[in-house]
Amino acid sequence: MGQSTFKGGTHPYEGKELSMDRPIQVMEPKEELVFSMSQHIGAPATPVVAVGDTVKMGQIIGEASGFISANIVSSVSGEVKKIEPRLLSSGAKATCVVIANDGEYTPVEGLGEERDYTTLSKEQIRQIIKDAGIVGMGGAGFPTNVKVTPKNEEDIDYVIVNGAECEPYLTSDYRLMLEKPEEIIQGLRVVLSLFDKAKGIIAIEDNKPEAIAKLQYLTEGDSDIEVKTLKTKYPQGAERQIIYVATGRRIHSKMLPADAGCIVDNVQTIIAVYNAVCRSTPSMSRVITLTGDAMAQPQNYEVKFGMSHAEMLEEAGGLKEGGAQKLISGGPMMGMAMYDLNTPVTKTSSSILAMSKDEVAEWEPTNCIRCGRCADVCPSHLVPQMMAQAAERDDLDYFQKINGMECYECGTCTYVCPAKRRLTQIFKQARRAVMDASRKK
Repeated sequence: MGQSTFKGGTHPYEGKELSMDRPIQVMEPKEELVFSMSQHIGAPATPVVAVGDTVKMGQIIGEASGFISANIVSSVSGEVKKIEPRLLSSGAKATCVVIANDGEYTPVEGLGEERDYTTLSKEQIRQIIKDAGIVGMGGAGFPTNVKVTPKNEEDIDYVIVNGAECEPYLTSDYRLMLEKPEEIIQGLRVVLSLFDKAKGIIAIEDNKPEAIAKLQYLTEGDSDIEVKTLKTKYPQGAERQIIYVATGRRIHSKMLPADAGCIVDNVQTIIAVYNAVCRSTPSMSRVITLTGDAMAQPQNYEVKFGMSHAEMLEEAGGLKEGGAQKLISGGPMMGMAMYDLNTPVTKTSSSILAMSKDEVAEWEPTNCIRCGRCADVCPSHLVPQMMAQAAERDDLDYFQKINGMECYECGTCTYVCPAKRRLTQIFKQARRAVMDASRKK
């Protein structure tokens, strides 16, 4: 069984104290909500409403268009005003359904009804998860119904709830573990019911002792669920790292966790499964951390999908007087700088991080000094210095030969580089170029 930690990794400033002790508040949206049809990995959903239609809260407005895709559900009731491309936080544009919120929150029939999952078949549970439009809410946005329907169902030994939350500043999962631990445990039991011999592991970093204690207390005497304490280190929450530390098994980029007998779900994803299966409530909202040294009132909010980031920031009390030099969607290690806040909250939005100073913009990269620090911290045991050389001379064959595609862009190499080289950015572009080239073939 697993290890206490993994080789490599680093310890960035945590910044969690800004928001970790603030209970989750519910934030209601204003007049207009924008629902992107691309809130997940895979094919965008296809709009199934037209301009002028009246929609109810909980109604499917975008249908999954393919095996790897996910439904999009309206989080309000109102009228469809537009269907058009809009800007997302990633900087990409996507087809969006724009709904005028009528403020009534008229539900679809049966929304919120209690349901006993033990009376449902595996097929019914998987269908409910699919209908609810649940995707991985830890970052990647992989459709959950696909994840819980592996080819080798009988080979699944572990269902791991990823409560590591190793990305600095973010505290939404931590607050949920404190405030909704029963829903996490029940959601885990729902997923365990799909696999006859699987055990549950709730994996939490040791900088969250209160969450560990609470979940251990609630699972005491449950032979199927173990709460595992992980050493605090970034990127402990990455899928490969958490599988290795929790079970001792290893996966690489050409494998899925299911190939190692594991299913891994983030805390918010597991709660979404609980809501869909046990409370007839599809995926319509999530908890987002608003934090950073430039945020006037750091706080965790439960917000409905489709709300504007700009509106959310304003409702939360805005920025401190000096303003922010940099706004990031996500955490400082893997998040993306935001240049426009008029973008909608999606299933994979995790935070607005407001920094009073943009340190990275002031970096003056110099030549590599061959110190080897990047190789020491790389959790995938790569040699970033050689990968960067290959990428910079556009030698994509060599980049692949030295396992460049095993990089998952965690940012540790860039973080420790004394020459301030933007390594992760270089690898992101090289990996994309490799994927584009293989698609063309």
